[in-house]
Amino acid sequence: MNSHNHALSTPPALCTATLSPGDLLDEREAAAILGASVQTLRNWRWRGEGPRYRKLGLRLVRYLRADLLAFVEGAQDRGAA
Repeated sequence: MNSHNHALSTPPALCTATLSPGDLLDEREAAAILGASVQTLRNWRWRGEGPRYRKLGLRLVRYLRADLLAFVEGAQDRGAA
């Protein structure tokens, strides 16, 4: 097998990290953690703002807990300045 074919069969980068149960959150769960609405998360994504997210397939949006924490900590840093 050449390297080009091997690269096509390699799982996405997300699979190389170890995920624990509860690490990957849907919009509803992420919104609850942030104290925001699902629509606010959608607006942020549309404007390129808010916490980092992952699109799985064409429509499935998920957030990592660590990314939500980083977003909150970043917002604290901006507010303290």
